[in-house]
Amino acid sequence: MKNDKYEVVIGLEVHAQLQTNSKLFCGDSTSFGAAPNTHISPITLAHPGTLPRMNKKAIEFAIKLGLALNCEIEQENYFARKNYFYPDLPKGYQISQHTTPICKNGVVKININNQQRSVQLNRIHIEEDAGKSLHDVDENYTAIDLNRAGVPLLEIVSEPDLHSSEEAFAYITELRRLVRWLEICDGNMEEGSMRCDANISIRLKGEKKLGTRVEVKNLNSIRNVKKAIDLEVNRLIDIVESGASIIQETRSFDADNNTTFSLRSKEDADDYRYFADPDLTPFHITDQFLQAVKDSLPALPEALEIKYKEVFQLAPYDAQVICSDKALVNYFEEIIKYTTNYKAAVNWLMGPIKSYLNDHSIELEAFPLSPEKTASLIQLVNDGKVNFSIASTKILSALIQAPQKNPLEVATELNLLQESNNDSVANWVDEVINKMPDKVKEYRSGKKGLIGLFAGEVKKLSKGKADMNVVNKLLAEKLN
Repeated sequence: MKNDKYEVVIGLEVHAQLQTNSKLFCGDSTSFGAAPNTHISPITLAHPGTLPRMNKKAIEFAIKLGLALNCEIEQENYFARKNYFYPDLPKGYQISQHTTPICKNGVVKININNQQRSVQLNRIHIEEDAGKSLHDVDENYTAIDLNRAGVPLLEIVSEPDLHSSEEAFAYITELRRLVRWLEICDGNMEEGSMRCDANISIRLKGEKKLGTRVEVKNLNSIRNVKKAIDLEVNRLIDIVESGASIIQETRSFDADNNTTFSLRSKEDADDYRYFADPDLTPFHITDQFLQAVKDSLPALPEALEIKYKEVFQLAPYDAQVICSDKALVNYFEEIIKYTTNYKAAVNWLMGPIKSYLNDHSIELEAFPLSPEKTASLIQLVNDGKVNFSIASTKILSALIQAPQKNPLEVATELNLLQESNNDSVANWVDEVINKMPDKVKEYRSGKKGLIGLFAGEVKKLSKGKADMNVVNKLLAEKLN
């Protein structure tokens, strides 16, 4: 920030596209990547005489997210028409929830500099998406793709309860983790299945009244949200410092040249002329349906982090990393069915397994080694049959090529089993000591850190087969 005398106030509106098979009010497909205007029908196009019908799965997904964020669930619901004209909105109005959002209040917990705080939510409501305008397909015309029109969205609206771009970054990161965790949205901002509008204002520190806000629309990455907020904060401060007044408006962010630009003066809710949709009956969420959704919720990241720290004695960082992604948790939970070495399970996941996934550009679900085989590798190291380096490189590579084999079988075939026989290891140790008399003198004169050099030479001489616990014990005895 250019000036420490101002406080930044931010409210975020995040749109999450729901992973239902069909649209919110008809059976048209919601799959991404189809040819333009192929996932449409008379209902999507709002032809006269067509009637919408509610998608029950969308209601279930909305309740799931609301429960996960400790919202109050509104059991008496109806839909309204939000009237505005836009080329990719075929009806000329959007069906949304207005006075009865399905989820009210609630909080999103974020961590900033190892300090947790709760960001207050205003509401989560269900609405349909608009289509997409394409401005770079034809040099003379704007093209319209209506495949996305009618796809179910959740709009997650925070209170103006964020005070920096860092907090906004953490907030959206947590929301994306949660919608992916619940498997209600893929969180892919680049494809548009999760988008963010940021409402930004500034005020003098100590002021209670909110300043005039600007809205930056359709931010399509978490990094861009942070950049756009920082740009707007500095722009607003410059306006105020110059003696001018801030205009309430809607702006867009240009990621290519790192600027924001004005789109239009900002509408207020009255401009949309909301009224209850006459084609959709109000709907009631029964206690039984609500309980069924509660029962279907998976263990949530926060509860698992506590479990991993308190029960498995994992370091806070390790617990946080594992719980950053549900696929990691699923694989970790399967590994620890076969081993109680929880720390080793984390190390394997975040070390060699993650490296393999990155190198081959695949997700964990496509990793060729089962959690049980990974646990067997951990046990091989625990038993002292091989060291971690050999297991994580040579044996892991061989197992990936032949996943039907077990780690001990591979280690035996490749002659990689660690030598723990004292006589064999002693011969290697003696050979290393005898060829480095000058280093022995330095060690005995006080340079005890040289023991690592001797150990490394033994490891090299034995081609990694020497048990390093035995090596270090014998080195200490012989050198001292």
